[in-house]
Amino acid sequence: MNETELRKHRCCFTGHRPEKLKIPEARLALLLEGEIRKAISRGFTTYITGMAKGTDLVAAEIVLRLREQDDRLKLICALPHLGFGLRWGGGWTERFQKVLAAADLARTICPNFSYAAYQVRNEWMVDHSSLVIGVFNGERGGTKNTLDYARSVGVPCVVIREEK
Repeated sequence: MNETELRKHRCCFTGHRPEKLKIPEARLALLLEGEIRKAISRGFTTYITGMAKGTDLVAAEIVLRLREQDDRLKLICALPHLGFGLRWGGGWTERFQKVLAAADLARTICPNFSYAAYQVRNEWMVDHSSLVIGVFNGERGGTKNTLDYARSVGVPCVVIREEK
């Protein structure tokens, strides 16, 4: 299969880190799993995660769990820069390392840290996907930028909005 054909079966995630989310992680996981299962039923079998704390890692863990029953599923980890994810507290670094070890592919998008590396990573994910699943609280930032970029290049977005 060529890149155009592969892209038709790829979906990426965008969403907030835990400190910006106003819903409990268990509820987030249920909502994400519902959307991931819908995407699978539509033929999406490869998922790209940006590996950030919160939405990205929760979604990746769901894909890995679902992969145990469906060997068609693949997970790609898109790291914004070298050294990303190695100094987090609260168990996030351990979760990061576990996902990274289980992934089918890991890609470091930029060699060095810069704030721009995050948007470069986000655009890379969108550019290699045909669907974006996002968790969005309405605030400006990386998630909004990623959803705006996806829409500007014609990639459909499924947006999970936080309940009030």
